[in-house]
Amino acid sequence: MASGADRSRHADDNHPNYCMIQYFEWYAPGEGTHWNRYKSEVDNLASMGITAAWLPPPTKGSSPNGTGYDVYDLWDLGEFDQKGAKGTHWGNKEQLLAAIAAAKEKGIITYIDAVLNHKAGADEKEKFLATMVDRNKRDQLVGDQHDIEAWTKFTFPGRGDKYSGMKWNFNHFTGVDYDAATETNAIYKIQGDGKAWARDVDKENGNYDYLMFADIDHKHPDVIKDLNDWGEWVLNETGAYGFRFDAVKHISRDFISQFVKEVRAEQKGRPAAFCVGEFWKDSVPALCEYLDGLGTQFSVFDTPLQGNFKEAGDGKEAYDLRKVFDNTLVQARPIDAVTLVDNHDTQVGQALQNWVPAWFKPLAYALILMRPDGYPCVFYGDLYGCGGENPQPGVAQLEDIIRSRKLFAYGEHVDYWDHANCVAWLRKGDANHDGSVTVICNGTGEGQKRVDVGKEHAGEKWTDVLGWHQGEVTIGDDGWADFFSPPQSISIWTKTDARGRDEFKKKE
Repeated sequence: MASGADRSRHADDNHPNYCMIQYFEWYAPGEGTHWNRYKSEVDNLASMGITAAWLPPPTKGSSPNGTGYDVYDLWDLGEFDQKGAKGTHWGNKEQLLAAIAAAKEKGIITYIDAVLNHKAGADEKEKFLATMVDRNKRDQLVGDQHDIEAWTKFTFPGRGDKYSGMKWNFNHFTGVDYDAATETNAIYKIQGDGKAWARDVDKENGNYDYLMFADIDHKHPDVIKDLNDWGEWVLNETGAYGFRFDAVKHISRDFISQFVKEVRAEQKGRPAAFCVGEFWKDSVPALCEYLDGLGTQFSVFDTPLQGNFKEAGDGKEAYDLRKVFDNTLVQARPIDAVTLVDNHDTQVGQALQNWVPAWFKPLAYALILMRPDGYPCVFYGDLYGCGGENPQPGVAQLEDIIRSRKLFAYGEHVDYWDHANCVAWLRKGDANHDGSVTVICNGTGEGQKRVDVGKEHAGEKWTDVLGWHQGEVTIGDDGWADFFSPPQSISIWTKTDARGRDEFKKKE
């Protein structure tokens, strides 16, 4: 990673390997408890090697149970009695600020989930001209324009004018999905001078500007000012260091570009805000085109890599592990890739379900955590398990794999990438960290790989820190040794007296 991008991610330039956690899953317990849960976990997260946390949207949703993706008021972080409660689904503002501060004391910085595509839960209905569009071809009108009645007026009676005096109305939106006058569910394009879907969005469904609820018009000057002001305010108010942007494929790229530049320009005396967007598309050229058009450093989640992990898990030993990074963003431009295994959208039961099979998850995490490229993001559901109607267990010893990154994933990287079912790589270590050999195997038999760790290690005893492969390896006089992995599993090898091994629970 380039040092400039690293500095944009963290307050502490001297911090070791960076590792983000998505600290929630769809079914994580809410009821105002989540911020306290985060605060109570920061010691453990820091110990294992987490350096940043992407939190769920802290802004007021349209109901007490709203996760924040149904955003009602960006300026309400659980401070005002609105939409049936003072706090949000995740907790109140005081708890949020205390959790972020506690995490920072432990070396963990926080990213805010910014939901800027739409608004929900309006306070009043309004009548205005609109035209229905084809759901599958949203650039095509269906019928004539006519008056509809929709929930588009936001007055924020619980907050008033504190922090922002802007009151939203239909002029600040481009589309809605419900006509209350006729009780019709459909996508309506709002008509008026200069009203149009944004052109610089994904071209799926003809034009994918509209996603849900009341779609924000990112060309309106009042909107631009209020959102820019909020971006600067929320970082200063919370002490967070950046943003995860929801649904950027549905938002004007020009707006995102100017928002990021504006916020960074206002963060005087602080590291430039780290920004990552959710552009869920299995196409590296599309992701690169989006990034190239922003005119500023920006990251996106490596959705093609996540798709490869799913394919590898489904394919089992028929999948060629040597191809796992083919056609991925981390391969094409690692500086801009946030790598992941799963998230709240891909988990079982969600709209974008693409759940990586449980047996392959340790392999996938080894691939994003123990190699130098990309900025890895661990999923809360993989660390703690997922709830809901289809609960999923956490990944066995994921904490130890993350800790292995913190302690042993440093220095020159050498691949041993010569077998379809078993690959390995060496990290040579540096002045402050001992090196490691990671072996992954998707075959039904034991994996084995001969690796040159260097003559300076001759005679050393190496073992698997996870304890999944029993036994000891002695490095030969020539610096070579055979390293092993259990079938359909991984092993992470380092010398028995490597610095930091005492941090691992006794499993070996």
